[in-house]
Amino acid sequence: MAENNPRIQFETRLGTIIIELYEDKAPETVANILQYVDEGFYAGTLFHRVIPNFVVQGGGLLPDMIAKETREPVKNEADNGLKNLRGSLSMARTPDPHSATSQFFINLKDNAFLDFSAPTAQGFGYCVFGKVVEGMKVVDQMATLATGNRYGHSDVPVEDVLIDAASRL
Repeated sequence: MAENNPRIQFETRLGTIIIELYEDKAPETVANILQYVDEGFYAGTLFHRVIPNFVVQGGGLLPDMIAKETREPVKNEADNGLKNLRGSLSMARTPDPHSATSQFFINLKDNAFLDFSAPTAQGFGYCVFGKVVEGMKVVDQMATLATGNRYGHSDVPVEDVLIDAASRL
């Protein structure tokens, strides 16, 4: 999008993922994620949900599947015109459209049904706020890992994929 957009990187055992953040389209969401990155929050968290042909999700659970303490949720900025396309980075949330905190997902394919369609609980969608610009092979490799159930969570990689470090570039 813009030359001066901030970038972050996630280092994993499978390789590095570099993401461009769309501060102009989702300013509150990007500020939120950058604060988590700057605080070192993501180090040691899992990519805890891997669903081939859908998404890989991370950013909030430790290997024992305990959620890290987060700050207050951010406003859902999904009505920003960005789409849940392959490689896009979006905020994970509960059924409450304005419940996103630290967790995010990377789309493995175009997922138009996750896009904003109306300012209602069902239509709000999931806020896209960035895109993988390097390391999509790493994300695709995650999607090939064997998964199972752990502590009541499904689709968890059998062998942990941790975010070893997260930083701004």
